[in-house]
Amino acid sequence: MLLIFPPAAKPCEPPAGIAKLAGALNAQGIACTILDANLEGLLYLMRKPQTASDTWTRRAVKNNSSNLAVLRDPQNYRNPDRYSRAVKDVNRVLEASAREYHAILGLADYHHQQLSPVRSNDLIIAAEHPEQNPFYSWFSKRLPEILEKTLSPRRHRDAENNHNNLNGFSPRPLRLSGNNRIFTMSSFVGFSLNYLSQALTTFAIIGYLRREFPGMKIVLGGGLVTSWMKSPLWKNPFGGLVDHLIAGPGEGPLLELLGIKEIGHEHVTPDYGSLPREEYLSPGFVLPYSGSSGCYWNKCSFCPETAEDNPYVPVPVKLAMADLKSLIAKTDPVLIHLLDNAISPALMHALANEPLEFPWYGFARIGKELTDRDYCVQLKRSGCRMLKLGLESGDQGVLDRLRKGTDLSTASLVLKNLHDAGIAAYVYLLFGTPAETIREARKTLEFVAAHSNAITFLNLAIFNMPVCGHEFREYETGRFYEGDLSLYAAFKHPHGWDRKAVRRFLDVEFKKHPAVAAILKNDPPLFTSNHAAFFAQP
Repeated sequence: MLLIFPPAAKPCEPPAGIAKLAGALNAQGIACTILDANLEGLLYLMRKPQTASDTWTRRAVKNNSSNLAVLRDPQNYRNPDRYSRAVKDVNRVLEASAREYHAILGLADYHHQQLSPVRSNDLIIAAEHPEQNPFYSWFSKRLPEILEKTLSPRRHRDAENNHNNLNGFSPRPLRLSGNNRIFTMSSFVGFSLNYLSQALTTFAIIGYLRREFPGMKIVLGGGLVTSWMKSPLWKNPFGGLVDHLIAGPGEGPLLELLGIKEIGHEHVTPDYGSLPREEYLSPGFVLPYSGSSGCYWNKCSFCPETAEDNPYVPVPVKLAMADLKSLIAKTDPVLIHLLDNAISPALMHALANEPLEFPWYGFARIGKELTDRDYCVQLKRSGCRMLKLGLESGDQGVLDRLRKGTDLSTASLVLKNLHDAGIAAYVYLLFGTPAETIREARKTLEFVAAHSNAITFLNLAIFNMPVCGHEFREYETGRFYEGDLSLYAAFKHPHGWDRKAVRRFLDVEFKKHPAVAAILKNDPPLFTSNHAAFFAQP
């Protein structure tokens, strides 16, 4: 089986999802290849000859190799200006590479000027015309190469039996140069589709495989697919294009597709062994690891985890610590990225008591554990470089109505303790929720300004109404995006605090406050929280 993580997403660490799937397949003796098509595809386009029409692009193209080296050298993370120039120049090269395809491509995103990833018809169009995707010149060469090496060919018996003619497709058997054999593939290719920025290219690759490898079975899963399938508006539009859609953790369903049943809940360690660990755009290998799926709090209003009824399933702490120690020994990371929606108190205590002797960071809830200053110092000694905190608001009434379970006096003490311990705080704020008006938003500004010495980084977001949320029907709603796959709806704010007003407040008032402006300057461009820990105090 071939597992693919498609473009485009931040190429700074390996994809944890397909590594976990690979671990599950390998544990059952199933041959498996994982392909980080995101990393490979982006590097291919960066190195592809470019015709530059302006001075900035010509300079960026000329210096591309040295700029990539800057992002892989830890010394350059001590020089924010040099780092920032390198990131922006590399991004400029990617922008130039996609321009002729009517696309806007960068290190952190992908947009097409005519096609939308939230319209199923547009995704099918992308599949019907894969050659119109900027990554086509890469995947049309790379996929036949990797499939010939990893999947067993079967001679073509009857072309008519394999020509599905689905959604306008007329698949044709692949002719391999050299021996001129004609065959079809009856093996599986799985895609881990997590972000909207990956959707159009994912379907372009699927369309290419349908055309060139007509016997191939296509499996589609990942975070974005899970959200699509759990939406009350979901009606599968890809029945003729994708053989199997998987919602939620994919290990069990994938093994069942491959004929292995009754596997129970056996724990497996992710497998990063075959990925090009030295090629990622970070100053060394970043090890991503999930100690759980879902969220142990799971009470916040409008949260996707709550809205989609995703269960909380933790990895037993002893197994999680064993995983981390085993993976560290194999990969020698410079940083560990804990991917949990919120690191559980039990895992946090284990990390504090059994230091891994490697720096780590991740999301944590603002809870009573972190009100203990000595405990925060212990976390720092264990390697904790940064904690991401979903504060959302600096108004207690808003927090209560959002069921955050957060007390502002606790948040204040937690920020002070983390600062005193030398742990960076990456604070997430959410504006424009139904519980908020400009008065409460100004209280958030006051809170941030009062704690600016303890807040290292800030993430500012504007609220989107999830269509599958339990509160959805309480508000007058309309279309947020024009598309049948949109996960959000526009809504009439009960107090008139609409998105336009929120943006005006953020741009005119919030971001221009001297204390806030100083914090926002700390955020690494494009890579944001994925690289922030490298700039935090060691």
